Amino acid sequence: MVSLGRCLARSLPRGQPGLRPPRPRCYGSAPPELREKTLVLAKPDAVQRRLVGNIIQRFERRGFRLVAMKLLQVDQGLVDRHYQELRHKPFYPALVTYMTSGPVVAMVWEGYNVVRSTRAMVGDTDSVGTIRGDLSVHISRNVVHASDSVETAQREIGFWFQRDELVDWESRDRDHTYGP
Repeated sequence: MVSLGRCLARSLPRGQPGLRPPRPRCYGSAPPELREKTLVLAKPDAVQRRLVGNIIQRFERRGFRLVAMKLLQVDQGLVDRHYQELRHKPFYPALVTYMTSGPVVAMVWEGYNVVRSTRAMVGDTDSVGTIRGDLSVHISRNVVHASDSVETAQREIGFWFQRDELVDWESRDRDHTYGP
Protein backbone atom coordinates (compact mmCIF):
# COMPACT_ATOMS: atom_id res chain seq x y z
CA MET A 1 0.00 0.00 0.00
CA VAL A 2 1.24 3.46 -0.87
CA SER A 3 1.87 5.65 2.14
CA LEU A 4 0.11 8.98 2.42
CA GLY A 5 3.50 10.66 2.78
CA ARG A 6 4.73 9.26 -0.54
CA CYS A 7 1.47 10.21 -2.17
CA LEU A 8 1.71 13.78 -0.93
CA ALA A 9 5.41 13.96 -1.81
CA ARG A 10 4.58 13.05 -5.40
CA SER A 11 2.19 16.00 -5.51
CA LEU A 12 4.86 18.58 -4.63
CA PRO A 13 5.93 20.98 -7.41
CA ARG A 14 8.77 19.78 -9.59
CA GLY A 15 10.44 21.01 -12.73
CA GLN A 16 10.28 24.56 -13.96
CA PRO A 17 9.21 27.34 -11.59
CA GLY A 18 5.70 28.54 -12.16
CA LEU A 19 4.38 25.23 -13.45
CA ARG A 20 1.83 23.53 -11.25
CA PRO A 21 1.82 19.76 -11.18
CA PRO A 22 -1.46 17.92 -11.51
CA ARG A 23 -3.47 17.72 -8.30
CA PRO A 24 -2.71 14.66 -6.20
CA ARG A 25 -4.97 11.72 -6.90
CA CYS A 26 -4.06 9.67 -3.86
CA TYR A 27 -7.07 10.34 -1.69
CA GLY A 28 -8.08 6.69 -1.52
CA SER A 29 -4.58 5.48 -0.62
CA ALA A 30 -4.51 6.77 2.95
CA PRO A 31 -3.98 4.31 5.78
CA PRO A 32 -7.20 3.09 7.41
CA GLU A 33 -6.90 5.43 10.40
CA LEU A 34 -6.98 8.46 8.06
CA ARG A 35 -9.85 7.25 5.88
CA GLU A 36 -13.31 8.72 6.19
CA LYS A 37 -16.60 7.58 4.74
CA THR A 38 -19.30 9.78 3.27
CA LEU A 39 -22.78 9.29 1.89
CA VAL A 40 -23.57 10.41 -1.64
CA LEU A 41 -27.09 10.17 -3.04
CA ALA A 42 -27.78 10.38 -6.76
CA LYS A 43 -31.26 11.86 -6.56
CA PRO A 44 -34.19 10.87 -8.80
CA ASP A 45 -33.32 13.41 -11.51
CA ALA A 46 -29.77 12.06 -11.74
CA VAL A 47 -31.06 8.48 -12.07
CA GLN A 48 -33.74 9.42 -14.62
CA ARG A 49 -31.25 11.46 -16.69
CA ARG A 50 -28.67 8.61 -16.55
CA LEU A 51 -26.05 10.74 -14.78
CA VAL A 52 -25.04 8.18 -12.15
CA GLY A 53 -22.10 6.87 -14.21
CA ASN A 54 -20.77 10.41 -14.64
CA ILE A 55 -21.02 11.00 -10.88
CA ILE A 56 -19.25 7.71 -10.09
CA GLN A 57 -16.44 8.50 -12.55
CA ARG A 58 -15.72 11.78 -10.81
CA PHE A 59 -15.24 10.00 -7.48
CA GLU A 60 -13.12 7.27 -9.03
CA ARG A 61 -10.87 9.84 -10.70
CA ARG A 62 -10.21 11.35 -7.27
CA GLY A 63 -9.07 7.94 -6.05
CA PHE A 64 -11.96 7.36 -3.66
CA ARG A 65 -13.15 3.84 -3.05
CA LEU A 66 -16.79 2.83 -3.45
CA VAL A 67 -17.70 0.64 -0.45
CA ALA A 68 -21.51 0.44 -0.85
CA MET A 69 -24.09 1.21 -3.48
CA LYS A 70 -27.75 0.40 -4.03
CA LEU A 71 -30.71 1.50 -6.09
CA LEU A 72 -33.89 1.99 -4.13
CA GLN A 73 -37.27 3.64 -4.18
CA VAL A 74 -37.32 5.91 -1.14
CA ASP A 75 -40.35 6.13 1.13
CA GLN A 76 -41.39 9.17 3.17
CA GLY A 77 -40.13 7.63 6.43
CA LEU A 78 -36.56 7.47 5.12
CA VAL A 79 -36.81 11.00 3.72
CA ASP A 80 -38.11 12.21 7.09
CA ARG A 81 -35.18 10.62 8.97
CA HIS A 82 -32.58 11.82 6.49
CA TYR A 83 -33.84 15.41 6.24
CA GLN A 84 -35.11 15.73 9.83
CA GLU A 85 -33.61 19.22 10.26
CA LEU A 86 -35.59 20.50 7.24
CA ARG A 87 -39.01 19.14 8.23
CA HIS A 88 -40.32 22.58 9.31
CA LYS A 89 -39.16 24.44 6.20
CA PRO A 90 -41.81 25.62 3.74
CA PHE A 91 -40.20 23.70 0.85
CA TYR A 92 -40.16 20.37 2.73
CA PRO A 93 -43.34 18.88 1.15
CA ALA A 94 -41.87 19.53 -2.32
CA LEU A 95 -38.59 17.92 -1.22
CA VAL A 96 -40.44 14.78 -0.08
CA THR A 97 -42.34 14.64 -3.37
CA TYR A 98 -39.09 15.02 -5.31
CA MET A 99 -37.13 12.43 -3.32
CA THR A 100 -39.94 9.86 -3.60
CA SER A 101 -40.62 10.57 -7.30
CA GLY A 102 -38.23 7.92 -8.60
CA PRO A 103 -35.35 5.68 -7.68
CA VAL A 104 -32.29 6.97 -5.84
CA VAL A 105 -28.77 5.54 -5.95
CA ALA A 106 -27.23 5.60 -2.48
CA MET A 107 -23.45 5.28 -2.29
CA VAL A 108 -20.79 5.25 0.40
CA TRP A 109 -17.36 6.49 -0.66
CA GLU A 110 -14.21 6.12 1.41
CA GLY A 111 -10.87 7.89 1.33
CA TYR A 112 -8.61 10.49 2.84
CA ASN A 113 -10.53 13.71 3.54
CA VAL A 114 -13.47 12.35 1.55
CA VAL A 115 -16.16 14.43 3.28
CA ARG A 116 -14.58 17.82 2.61
CA SER A 117 -13.42 16.80 -0.88
CA THR A 118 -16.88 15.52 -1.76
CA ARG A 119 -18.53 18.75 -0.65
CA ALA A 120 -16.12 20.66 -2.91
CA MET A 121 -16.80 18.27 -5.81
CA VAL A 122 -20.58 18.56 -5.36
CA GLY A 123 -20.52 22.36 -5.06
CA ASP A 124 -23.41 24.77 -5.35
CA THR A 125 -26.00 24.44 -8.10
CA ASP A 126 -24.42 27.22 -10.14
CA SER A 127 -20.73 26.36 -9.59
CA VAL A 128 -19.12 25.55 -12.92
CA GLY A 129 -16.78 22.58 -12.65
CA THR A 130 -18.76 20.90 -9.87
CA ILE A 131 -21.24 18.04 -10.08
CA ARG A 132 -24.22 20.28 -9.35
CA GLY A 133 -22.99 23.15 -11.48
CA ASP A 134 -22.30 20.92 -14.46
CA LEU A 135 -25.25 18.54 -14.23
CA SER A 136 -28.16 20.30 -12.47
CA VAL A 137 -30.86 22.04 -14.45
CA HIS A 138 -32.54 23.85 -11.53
CA ILE A 139 -31.72 24.61 -7.89
CA SER A 140 -34.56 22.34 -6.73
CA ARG A 141 -33.28 19.51 -8.93
CA ASN A 142 -29.66 19.45 -7.85
CA VAL A 143 -28.93 15.77 -8.79
CA VAL A 144 -26.88 14.83 -5.72
CA HIS A 145 -26.68 14.94 -1.93
CA ALA A 146 -23.42 14.73 0.03
CA SER A 147 -22.89 14.61 3.78
CA ASP A 148 -21.61 17.88 5.24
CA SER A 149 -19.46 16.52 8.08
CA VAL A 150 -17.90 13.28 9.28
CA GLU A 151 -20.49 13.03 12.06
CA THR A 152 -23.39 13.66 9.68
CA ALA A 153 -21.94 11.10 7.26
CA GLN A 154 -21.87 8.43 9.96
CA ARG A 155 -25.48 9.15 10.90
CA GLU A 156 -26.70 9.30 7.29
CA ILE A 157 -24.90 6.12 6.27
CA GLY A 158 -26.78 4.40 9.10
CA PHE A 159 -30.10 5.55 7.61
CA TRP A 160 -29.35 4.14 4.17
CA PHE A 161 -27.16 1.06 4.82
CA GLN A 162 -26.82 -1.79 7.28
CA ARG A 163 -23.28 -2.29 8.57
CA ASP A 164 -22.90 -5.58 6.66
CA GLU A 165 -23.68 -3.80 3.36
CA LEU A 166 -20.38 -1.88 3.50
CA VAL A 167 -17.67 -3.83 1.70
CA ASP A 168 -14.04 -3.60 2.78
CA TRP A 169 -11.88 -4.38 -0.24
CA GLU A 170 -8.51 -3.54 -1.74
CA SER A 171 -8.12 -2.53 -5.35
CA ARG A 172 -5.93 -4.94 -7.35
CA ASP A 173 -4.63 -2.04 -9.43
CA ARG A 174 -3.72 0.15 -6.44
CA ASP A 175 0.01 0.04 -7.20
CA HIS A 176 -0.63 0.79 -10.85
CA THR A 177 -2.95 3.68 -9.94
CA TYR A 178 -0.90 5.22 -7.14
CA GLY A 179 2.60 4.06 -8.05
CA PRO A 180 5.32 2.52 -5.91
